[in-house]
Amino acid sequence: MMQDPARKYRPFQPVNLADRQWPNRVHTAPPIWMSTDLRDGNQALFEPMNGERKMRMFRALCAIGFKEIEVAFPSASQTDFDFVRELIEGGHVPDDVTIEVLTQAREHLIRRTMESLRGARRAIVHVYNATSQPFRDIVFGMTKDQVIDMAVASVRLIRELAAEQPETEWVLEYSPETFTATELDFAREVCDAVTAEWGATPTNKVILNLPSTVEVSSPHIYADQIEWMHRHLARRDSVILSVHPHNDRGTAVAAAELAMLAGADRVEGCLFGNGERTGNVDLVTLALNLYTQGIHPGLDFSDINAVARTAEHCTRLPIHPRHPYVGDLVFTAFSGSHQDAIKKGFAAQRPDAPWNVPYLPIDPADLGRGYGAVIRVNSQSGKGGIAYLLETEYGVVLPRRLQIEFSAVVQRHTDAHGGEMSAADIWALFSRTYLESGAGMRYVEHHLFEHDGKQGIRLSVEKDGVTHLLAGEGNGPIDAAVHALRGLGIDLQVRGYEERAMSDSVDGGDARACAFVEVAHGGGRTERYGVGIDDNIVTASIKALIGAGTRLGIAETRASKAA
Repeated sequence: MMQDPARKYRPFQPVNLADRQWPNRVHTAPPIWMSTDLRDGNQALFEPMNGERKMRMFRALCAIGFKEIEVAFPSASQTDFDFVRELIEGGHVPDDVTIEVLTQAREHLIRRTMESLRGARRAIVHVYNATSQPFRDIVFGMTKDQVIDMAVASVRLIRELAAEQPETEWVLEYSPETFTATELDFAREVCDAVTAEWGATPTNKVILNLPSTVEVSSPHIYADQIEWMHRHLARRDSVILSVHPHNDRGTAVAAAELAMLAGADRVEGCLFGNGERTGNVDLVTLALNLYTQGIHPGLDFSDINAVARTAEHCTRLPIHPRHPYVGDLVFTAFSGSHQDAIKKGFAAQRPDAPWNVPYLPIDPADLGRGYGAVIRVNSQSGKGGIAYLLETEYGVVLPRRLQIEFSAVVQRHTDAHGGEMSAADIWALFSRTYLESGAGMRYVEHHLFEHDGKQGIRLSVEKDGVTHLLAGEGNGPIDAAVHALRGLGIDLQVRGYEERAMSDSVDGGDARACAFVEVAHGGGRTERYGVGIDDNIVTASIKALIGAGTRLGIAETRASKAA
């Protein structure tokens, strides 16, 4: 039995702010966004990103529209230091993007950090030290004056080192770590000392970042803290007030939204809420919440599936199927009453009218999501158990997005033919849809080879009755096959790949390999799956790629004719 919490935990004391203004305000514009996926998000991973994944994430963040990106903690590891150097020396930073790096308030770490930025066009140096009473007394054994001296000395050193690199436009960011547990008057004293030391002016602003390093109170108290600082800071016109909410209480998005009402100009966080413990504030949810209220966030999530797949690849973390706006099932209705309401909503929705479809707070099309999966065949609709039957009867475990895609195929079939479908009927339809070549390409054979450290492939396919011998190279068999198919003018982008073992498979033989490949055409948003089954996993994967390309071509041809 849980013990009496009143004996163990002390309630957080409210802020003395009787005339608080934030409850009467409304959002009118997005904040300055700062992504810390490559720093805070990366350090929270069981397996931190390597160079390839970090670069892919950086490019994705730039494409989404982030103008400030915290790219590394360069004094913490050689990998982070080298990544900063690669960004600068390789010319990977767009002219309208500013990179940011983090350092603790210690001289040798600051010097290493400033060295990593040599040659940058513009850079934010983010320095921090802990300020709350538990850290002062328990962790560091420091007085308040010593904490202030540490912050000021660090800022002084950064200013001196910045003067030695005049080719770079320098911006200072300071965080009183554990701000939410720090006495407000002391937090203000530290921050005012920092802006004074830097010489902050309206044309040379300091970013003061007030993090809920640990979320210790309700969002409304965080908002009170932010408004108190907003109203009491010296040189407020020379400060960009930033927040960095963590999600220990599960209310980081609410805390950020209220903090913006309370005077925050800037928000730091991660895509999909990655980060230490329970994560940072989820910037996708925060941005799309604004979007649903008629405020463009200034970030582009019009192809949310591509953003999600990139994040999953780079972080090795799955996105929950019920994740707001992004999860594979958030636009899927299983309940019959929900299905009915959504159908009627679609029928009544006019193109020129405000969005008003029941159960759908946002138009899926705005995120690049189709309507086909919104109302889906399942057991509650009387046609169901498709994925369950394929798994239990045939050993095929479908990826979640393929479940959605194939459910639409089954629904079209049942609408056209009526009646119920048995497991054998579903398998036959699955085979015709994904395993038989039909009018498209057909895999013949392939041979792999190595060339200059890359994987090469000689691929034979049959198309329109003609056999073609193709060749390509890449970082693996699938990538090589993608390059080979370009010889036929087929430009595919692999959006997802999964493989399964099929024990006790449909033909009764030994375990076989089943591969699932999700593709889109380069620059396109239409996505289709291909499935390959073979004793060899590479062969199964290539069959799946060819099948996906065939199905994608057929889908786009039909769409073109319909248009």
